[in-house]
Amino acid sequence: MIAETSTIAIYGPGLLGGSLALAIQDRFPQVRLRLWARREAAEAGIRQRGIQAAFFTDATAAAQGASLIILCTPVETMPALAAQIAHAELAPDGLVTDVGSVKGSVVRALEPVFGSRFIGSHPMAGSEKTGVEAARADLFQNAVCLITPTTTGEPAPLETLRAFWQAVGCRVLEMTPEEHDDKVARISHLPHMMAVVTTLAALRTDPGAVACVANGFRDTTRVAGGDPGLWTGIALENRAALLTQLQAASATLTELLEILGKPDEEELRRFLAEAQRLRQTVPAAVS
Repeated sequence: MIAETSTIAIYGPGLLGGSLALAIQDRFPQVRLRLWARREAAEAGIRQRGIQAAFFTDATAAAQGASLIILCTPVETMPALAAQIAHAELAPDGLVTDVGSVKGSVVRALEPVFGSRFIGSHPMAGSEKTGVEAARADLFQNAVCLITPTTTGEPAPLETLRAFWQAVGCRVLEMTPEEHDDKVARISHLPHMMAVVTTLAALRTDPGAVACVANGFRDTTRVAGGDPGLWTGIALENRAALLTQLQAASATLTELLEILGKPDEEELRRFLAEAQRLRQTVPAAVS
């Protein structure tokens, strides 16, 4: 469990990092909190949100003596950041985790640096909004957090990490990095790219159609408003799993085109009914 005397260092105070800082302030008020960002200018936004943390632009200094390090930067930047953090001396039982949307490449890059100190995490929380300005202390409330342990060492580090995520509001599930990347490609990365495709297909050749949109279009395409830079990194890091799911989506679209091309009313009804049935198995969001 995170002790009151712990030092927690968050790298990358954007939406997730900023929300974690706010949640930690609420739930662990005695913890010594540190925030690292690449630029000094980031400190102003952090202070405007009322985050009371020591601010660093030196990655090694921010990690010195830390009990828990949480990497909240884009996944493609984590290996270089880890190399700097590795020069610091962490607390004797210090842990390193991340919040990246891809686990296979992150684990392959960070385990050789940190060994059994590193356990990957992915809280399934977020928004199409970005930056510390959008951070919320309750962002992780009732969210699922996927953790991906790969070593068979002492159970204490895993239990500490599990307890931390539960303390900030998450329900924790364990799986391998490979299982994570497959499942997240299905239920996060594919839907994002399909929202992008829908937006482009609908508006690229007729931008004026936006004047007619209603809630259906807004709901279906909301996540397409996400940061292109962030999603470029995610898509490339999880390219193999995402390609598999996009190919499955392409085959399903071909199936629909063939049904409409006939046309076959009964087959179309079955196609739509199957989707309705599967959609009804999705748990309602918990507020």
